[in-house]
Amino acid sequence: MTTAHDHGEGIGAERALKYAVRRVPGGRAEVVEGAIGHLSYDWDHERTRNVLRTQLSEAVDRLECIAGSGDLDLPGSLNWYVPDVAVVPGHLARGAGALVPGRTLLVAEVTSVPSAQTDRIVKRQRYAEYGAPLYLLVDRTERTVTLFARPGRLGYAEMDGPYPFGTAVRLPEPFGIDLDTSGF
Repeated sequence: MTTAHDHGEGIGAERALKYAVRRVPGGRAEVVEGAIGHLSYDWDHERTRNVLRTQLSEAVDRLECIAGSGDLDLPGSLNWYVPDVAVVPGHLARGAGALVPGRTLLVAEVTSVPSAQTDRIVKRQRYAEYGAPLYLLVDRTERTVTLFARPGRLGYAEMDGPYPFGTAVRLPEPFGIDLDTSGF
């Protein structure tokens, strides 16, 4: 006899895990490779995210987009990400709960000590696999910025960087801006 709690039928492990992560009390959480992690940032991490959002703001407005940290679902996997900054077309954000990375224009992660390896390796691979056109890695540990482009199932085909903080990093069209990384 099969019950709703069996993994073979009923709600399924992926669905149950993604349901649970959206109901974590006391704040936001994400699922990385099947493990739920609570998101907690130090003030320097928040400052870096703010500097990035400020620099993106003019292009985001021009493109009629939203820059934020909304949920990204990776269907068919045990992953549910909350990026540090994602740029999403405004019409897609309206009424949306979670989006897939391929619906973004840019996803950026700012490393913290506990998340650095995940941001550098796992998320880079998964964002490419799920079609995020640009992945910007702001690595506070290494003090570098790297832009990845041309996503595919095997990863990103193009890598620009890593550049040391203080180097201008060009975001290609549709952004067409140079990021001043000296404030990161």
